[in-house]
Amino acid sequence: MTISLTNTGKRFNREWIFRHLDYTFVTGVNYAITGPNGSGKSTLLQIVGGAVAASEGKIAYGHAGAVKPADTIYKYVAIAAPYLELVEEMKLQEFLKFHHQFKPLLSGVDISFAIAAVGLEKAAHKQIRFFSSGMKQRVKLAQAIFSDVPVLLLDEPCTNLDAEGIQLYHHLIDRFCQNRLIIVSSNDETEYRFCTEKINMKDFKG
Repeated sequence: MTISLTNTGKRFNREWIFRHLDYTFVTGVNYAITGPNGSGKSTLLQIVGGAVAASEGKIAYGHAGAVKPADTIYKYVAIAAPYLELVEEMKLQEFLKFHHQFKPLLSGVDISFAIAAVGLEKAAHKQIRFFSSGMKQRVKLAQAIFSDVPVLLLDEPCTNLDAEGIQLYHHLIDRFCQNRLIIVSSNDETEYRFCTEKINMKDFKG
């Protein structure tokens, strides 16, 4: 998968958050988007994932040697972010089955395996609204990481995780995310220490 941004910028009202960003993301490389609060880290991640439109410039997607229309990119992307809500009235197993209707699971992974992999097997039949914030974050990571998609977008992926949860996060990345395009938006190096490329949003301030 390749995602190419050309002269990309985003503004809210009259204020430019960032401008003149030229960059190409490619499968097999892990990227970190860094920068101070309000610099556009999360906004750029959402633009890359097709959830938010850029104010200027263009973005092109390529997969398996073919150009992919922007309105189909959701099929190739999974995201975990603090601002994305879970369906808290659902039980965990029910929620992941619901999500599976829209995104297939990785080969060799089923719902029970995914739940056990994030240490939530005892809560499989519990409504998500009764989960702690750390448990909910594990659900978000499971939902994203176990989706069979080539692009994984992670916005502050260790939010609400304790030391054990952070260790689990890195284990999941090491085991299940090889040969995928991963982009992490964060100011915490703990969350992106496996990334080999870094984009500092201060370099593209509007």
